[in-house]
Amino acid sequence: MVIVTYQSEKVIGGCLASLPDDVRVVVVDNASTDRTLAVVEEVSPTAVVVRNPVNAGFAAGVNLGVAAAEGHDVLVLNADIRLRPGAVEALRATGAAIAVPRLVGPDGAPHHSLRREPTVLRALGEALLGGGRAGRFPALGETVVAAREYEHPHVVDWATGAAWLVTRKVLDALGPLDERYFLYSEETEYMLRAGGAGFPVRYEPRAVVEHIGGEVRTSPRLWSILTANRVRVHRERHGRAAAALMWLAVALNEGLRSRDPRHRTALRGLLTMTEWPAETPSATTAERGPSYLCFSAQDWWYHNQAHSDFQLLRRVAEHRKVLLVNSIGLRMPLPGRSTQFARRILRKARSVAKLVRRPLPDTPGFHVMTPLPLPFYGKPWLRKLNSVLVRAQVRAVCLALRMGTPAVVATIPTAWDVVEPMKRRTLLFNRSDRHSAFPESDQSTIRALEDQLLSRSDRVLYVSRALQEEERGLTGDRAHFLDHGVDVDHFRRTDELPADLASIPGPRIGFFGSLDDYLVDFDLLERIAVEFPEASLVMIGDATCSMERYDKYRNVHWLDFRSYAQIPAYGSGFDVALMPWLDNDWIKHANPIKMKEYLALGLAVVSTDFPEVARYADVVRIAPDHTAFVDLVRQTLSDGGPKTPRERREAVLTASWDSRALELMALAEGTHTAAGSTPCAE
Repeated sequence: MVIVTYQSEKVIGGCLASLPDDVRVVVVDNASTDRTLAVVEEVSPTAVVVRNPVNAGFAAGVNLGVAAAEGHDVLVLNADIRLRPGAVEALRATGAAIAVPRLVGPDGAPHHSLRREPTVLRALGEALLGGGRAGRFPALGETVVAAREYEHPHVVDWATGAAWLVTRKVLDALGPLDERYFLYSEETEYMLRAGGAGFPVRYEPRAVVEHIGGEVRTSPRLWSILTANRVRVHRERHGRAAAALMWLAVALNEGLRSRDPRHRTALRGLLTMTEWPAETPSATTAERGPSYLCFSAQDWWYHNQAHSDFQLLRRVAEHRKVLLVNSIGLRMPLPGRSTQFARRILRKARSVAKLVRRPLPDTPGFHVMTPLPLPFYGKPWLRKLNSVLVRAQVRAVCLALRMGTPAVVATIPTAWDVVEPMKRRTLLFNRSDRHSAFPESDQSTIRALEDQLLSRSDRVLYVSRALQEEERGLTGDRAHFLDHGVDVDHFRRTDELPADLASIPGPRIGFFGSLDDYLVDFDLLERIAVEFPEASLVMIGDATCSMERYDKYRNVHWLDFRSYAQIPAYGSGFDVALMPWLDNDWIKHANPIKMKEYLALGLAVVSTDFPEVARYADVVRIAPDHTAFVDLVRQTLSDGGPKTPRERREAVLTASWDSRALELMALAEGTHTAAGSTPCAE
């Protein structure tokens, strides 16, 4: 059972008391300030409580609950639900991918909870006839009102989400609910998406559930959110032109009834609606949370800002004070051993010279510093000296920023020497890569530091299931899979290509990202250049090795580094997007963010094989070797790739960085515990 609460002290007790004894209960609280959690502890002391650090909306709460219920089917319940005896058994007995019960009011009167797929005609019919009258005619009404339809089990398009059982098979196949809706329509979108993917919703009248409800019928603000989200669902499913017609039909409905304050508020909301609803946490919620200190594996000032620690912590900074410490390195660059030795030293010196800055004007809580490191990790006394030096600098900045006792997030293993003696609220090891596989590092030393973090961290966050499973013996139940996200609003395709890309003839076979010699298979890229002389191979990114080998190919265009802000426009010009990774231990345990960025742009992707890409095999073509890779590129140039651009984008729409950041905060701030238990301590 996953129950999302917000200021629910008056109803949650009755909900919990109605649940069977043989179920696991997960209560996700969206930063309530009343006695909700106290009531949970009193009524259901064995419930798992997930304390969301901010009110991120109903869908975000459900997703946190589903994450806490890993491996299980989930019955999602509103806090004002009361289960009648036998309801759970009846829902499970259907064997359906998604099952919904008969909803009744406290007086036993049936609720009209079943729905048909939203259409413009149905919205127009409801506007002119009213929902009840229009619902008598399937073509004209979305709400199913015929009593006979509530007497027998059958498949429905969707149903109101006060109570619905979702099997693990569906959750694994479709991923999380779309958190952009904040409140209302998230179940509409999910159930319609499930039906389109071959997972129909089944109504079971033998499962009877009492629903108190009714707040949306009296609250102008909630009615306005519901109304606007009807338009948003239609836009995401059918495009902007269809959404404009839906907006007109919905606006007509609210306008015809504008004497009612609820409809009048909704009409104003439609006239001023933004692309997505924006909800911000209360000041009291933001003030009571800890600050965050992150030791990044990258440098904000010269690495691609798409990296996960940047994306996660900049969103945490919307709710908490954050200090991001730029990479203190895995090794000292040395002549003869490191590529571009002088350039690396110079850019790090420039980064150190920036001292402490707030690089995001819209996020004043986000601070970045680069300490002066001495990254010699081969000798114990030099490691000790470096840790003392870096720690002193970090402590001084934390004191100046009044950060108190922070939650520490370490992405780079060399941070262990620095953070070990530091006072901290909790320690999370963001295990984004196996850094001991980095070829230029002192691998035995880095491996020892990784082992310390794996053993001593309060939580270990993985982006690779393969790596998580390999290290299960060291981490146990402290391990948590936190998938990479993608900024779906940033990565939108555009027809306005940058001038330098537009001047390159098509078709364009492209790659954007860091061109690192320990990640990218440059031999494979050269073969692509040879095999497709009629196409242009476009590479966009900072290179850590010489690119002179491509000078002899007139169809190869290396455009060097482009900023994060520019990347979507460049990617929009690719006909085929490449993930040409080396077959090594680093890639085996990687989960490239690039894959989701490509898909968010709707691009046709061809990739070499590695464990995490298999989850996207329906929208990404995967090659086991060079020959197959070339063949798949040729096939993609011919047929445009698997599925449509829109379907490829839809595959990652729910993978937002905002939801990932909230999940990180929930782990850091003492959630996923039994009711009444103590949060993570120092």
